[in-house]
Amino acid sequence: MPVEPVVVDALNAQMGRELEAHLQYLSISSWFDAEGLPELTKFFAAQAAEEHEHAMKFLTYLQDIGGPVVIPALAAPKPGFESAEEAVAASLEWEEAVTASIHRIVDLATEHRDHATQVFLQWFVTEQVEEVATMGELLQVTRRAGEGGLLLVDDYVARSLAVAE
Repeated sequence: MPVEPVVVDALNAQMGRELEAHLQYLSISSWFDAEGLPELTKFFAAQAAEEHEHAMKFLTYLQDIGGPVVIPALAAPKPGFESAEEAVAASLEWEEAVTASIHRIVDLATEHRDHATQVFLQWFVTEQVEEVATMGELLQVTRRAGEGGLLLVDDYVARSLAVAE
């Protein structure tokens, strides 16, 4: 059964959002690097790699269902931040927006009785719960520490959110 064009369009758009997240997390990682916070730098670089992986999952799925694959134009990432709190808050807002987008595509797939796409998207539904929780917790810790306590946040990331190497 062919996938409805409106669902394919939504999947292509989501692939673009994942690529934009990849770029935004690279920008955030670079900002933390310039601030001398190596664990936050590594954490956000790993988040960037994860978002790229998510985009590739959409690409592969689109190829598997016969596409067409249309990579959308990507918005440039925000190049800098006034504070660590702003950078982390932007990350949480992004993850919340991605979650809402995934939910809309699930609803669309359900509306069109596209069972394969619904199953494909379930992994993303679960993944977004983790992403929002992680960024929410990091924002809470960042706010609690304040700008003067960013070395504590960096240590928290090393201990609690360590990237498996």
